[in-house]
Amino acid sequence: MDKLSSLQNFLQSFDLHAFLITVFSAAAALFCLTVHELSHGAVAYALGDPTAKDEGRLTLNPIKHIDPLGLVLMITAHVGWAKPVPVDMRYFKHPKRGMALTALAGPASNFLLAWVFLLLASLLLRVLSLSAPWQLYVLIFLVNAALLSIGLGVFNLFPIPPLDGSKILFSFLPDKIYYTILRYERYIMLLLLALVWFGVFSGPLSTLILWALRGLCFLSGLPFDSALLLLAMA
Repeated sequence: MDKLSSLQNFLQSFDLHAFLITVFSAAAALFCLTVHELSHGAVAYALGDPTAKDEGRLTLNPIKHIDPLGLVLMITAHVGWAKPVPVDMRYFKHPKRGMALTALAGPASNFLLAWVFLLLASLLLRVLSLSAPWQLYVLIFLVNAALLSIGLGVFNLFPIPPLDGSKILFSFLPDKIYYTILRYERYIMLLLLALVWFGVFSGPLSTLILWALRGLCFLSGLPFDSALLLLAMA
């Protein structure tokens, strides 16, 4: 009887909406991170580096790409990362340019993916009656996935090693300085983790994400106010 009573209390207190939103966020984060890393590997491979392919990273299987801490932060703080795709710039005809293009592929794929999510949401908003709860949850999933993808793209464009933005910006530096920075990336990564943990990026990141969301909503035809309303339900 006590067990049945405990189960009944659990079911009564169970928040189905919160559970579904958490599942949606986890699924969206997994997909966005996977596409991000796959894009890095695909561009590197196109430029002559087979390292990612040889290590099985040219795949949509999220298990190959996921970093547990980065995934949790992606879901909870909209800032996260996956396991970096291995890149050997010695294969590139122009090493710094090849590394910059490879780095750019990740954020670019996230912005493109976010636009696709918002475009789908815009089309569905026009054709769905929203009379059934599942229709609303589909829209919430799409807009939330777009927000996560934008957050991943924006965060990675910050010019702080080892984020993608640093590899793009630093490609314009003299070779000596460029390769010196690469040698110290792992130590700078520890500083980056501390900055993320203490919320240093929260203000500017939120502003940039909202700007990007507004722009992509405009390009997709989804009213920005509708996107914000759907996000408020998440």
